[in-house]
Amino acid sequence: MTIKRETTLRIALLLGLLVLLAGCGGEGRGGDDDASGTTTEASGGGSDLSGRIEADGSSTVGPFTTAGAERFQQENPDVQVTVGVSGTGGGFERFCRGETDLSNASRTIDEDEVAICEENGVEYLELQVANDALTVVVNTANDWATCLTVEELNAIWKPGSMASSWQDVRESFPDDPLELFGPGTDSGTFDYFTDAINGEEGASRTDYQASEDDNVIVQGVKGTAGGLGYFGFSYFEENQGSLKAVEIDGGSGCVAPSAESTQAGEYVPLARPLFVYAKTDALARSEVEDFLRYMLENEASIAERARFVPLNETQIEENLRKLDEATG
Repeated sequence: MTIKRETTLRIALLLGLLVLLAGCGGEGRGGDDDASGTTTEASGGGSDLSGRIEADGSSTVGPFTTAGAERFQQENPDVQVTVGVSGTGGGFERFCRGETDLSNASRTIDEDEVAICEENGVEYLELQVANDALTVVVNTANDWATCLTVEELNAIWKPGSMASSWQDVRESFPDDPLELFGPGTDSGTFDYFTDAINGEEGASRTDYQASEDDNVIVQGVKGTAGGLGYFGFSYFEENQGSLKAVEIDGGSGCVAPSAESTQAGEYVPLARPLFVYAKTDALARSEVEDFLRYMLENEASIAERARFVPLNETQIEENLRKLDEATG
């Protein structure tokens, strides 16, 4: 009996020890999970989230929101995020009609759009999600236009411009045909570029090949020896093997578009902020608030993945504060 009791006691102690070790091991694994998912947990990105988030708007900001959505959905598989790219103007049209939760924008909302939102009772929160270096590109065969001044860009793109040859831009340039590609009028990139270069939003020559799809502009310049176009920095980053970025002289010398020159305030006047607008009603839904918080708290890695210029720490903190205030 004594032997049996001792054996039973040993077995009980052994089982107890195994349970204790398993418990410690579980805590260790939980700690590792917490360490690897701290940002997600802080953003409220739990696996119990569900719902659908609809975004539309800028083709420039679209890849950032898409990259954020892909990562967010990996950790929250029951949340579906759809991202359209109808252009900043087209996105605001839908947003101010109450059709979308988020509106991606490569410029701030304008007065007419504000009025439509107010008319439809749509209140919103503006968040900066990244920086951008709007990039002027030429064909790889172009070995002369390495740097252009703002005045030369204005001569090319101003309303009524008759520049049809590269020699019309600068006398030392070859007399090769100048063929232009750029965003359409619904694009926030078009609005920003025309304001920065031509001094008035929307002021531009019209005899160029326009598209709301930046990939069409990429292919146009890539396939045309004398081609020139402009779009967001991320599209150049994706296609830098087949296109050349032009340095811009904003008055203080030639500066190439880059994350460093943008954050340093040197790439003028084509550095710009990028935004996501959130409908206030939508912010009451956990999946929307958590998705926005996730994008801001993971902004640097999302920006790197989507080839954007990341926000600095002050910008991130300011936008998280705005989100906190809006969600109470």
